[in-house]
Amino acid sequence: MPHAFQQSVITEFRANAGKVGGPFEGADLLLLTTIGARSGKPHTTPLGYVRDGRRLLVVGSNLGAPHHPDWYRNLLARPTVTVELGDDEFESLAVPAEGARRDELFARIVAEAPGYADYQDTTDRVLPVVVLERPDPDATAPAIASLADKLVEVHTWLRAQLLHVHAETEAHFAARAAHPGGVEAPAPGLGLQIRQRCLAFCQALEFHHTAEDGHMLPTMEGYHPHLVDVFDRLREEHRSIGAVQSALAALLADVAVAEPDRFRAELARMTEELTAHLDYEEEHLLPLLAGVPWPPAPPAS
Repeated sequence: MPHAFQQSVITEFRANAGKVGGPFEGADLLLLTTIGARSGKPHTTPLGYVRDGRRLLVVGSNLGAPHHPDWYRNLLARPTVTVELGDDEFESLAVPAEGARRDELFARIVAEAPGYADYQDTTDRVLPVVVLERPDPDATAPAIASLADKLVEVHTWLRAQLLHVHAETEAHFAARAAHPGGVEAPAPGLGLQIRQRCLAFCQALEFHHTAEDGHMLPTMEGYHPHLVDVFDRLREEHRSIGAVQSALAALLADVAVAEPDRFRAELARMTEELTAHLDYEEEHLLPLLAGVPWPPAPPAS
């Protein structure tokens, strides 16, 4: 899609709560914003989608070109994406489907949008099918009124993602054990699910710690110099957890052949260190942040 035309579709989509005219009139369309794998900059792409229950399915067709689209390569490196659907916007975890699960979902897509079968026929590559998770509609987010509330929200998300990683890890290794000799890949693509979940978790954790080290902790030191030992300990723990993250990422280089006991040990070590760190942060920082409004008040003009 030429850049000027793509930008016009994005502008029209945002101005009309997801409705566009021209060749996309009446089509199910969303906007997917990924972060460039190399540039680190956001990129927004209009994409057709098919619903699968509460999940959304998109295809890396690239109009049948011989290479994957840029947005697909971006989300493999940074699986946390932003989705705009109608007038709704939310963050999502993007997980490509694998093997039989991919084929099953692609058949569903083709049943609703036959043009994807034509794109598949024009290229030798297997068109990726990506599952976009949507937020739970029954989950009521607590009100965020202070920086303490915001910190608890971030910590709650990190703890939940770590639980997902544990559950999917065990499901993956159980599936592998059921297929000795590697004759048949575990279904439904749990290896890639773990990789994407871990990447999203580790990237969110790294961003959280970088923000704390670069902004929040130095600011708080100015107001609470008597707590310098607490802030120094938090920075040291950030470095320690970062080293465990790196070890986990190395194991994930090819999760399909990762040694289960070693992987579990690294994951358990990261869980123990991170849980203790989050508990320590909450014990010492929440009382200090309870009176700081969130979002920050705009500067006086």
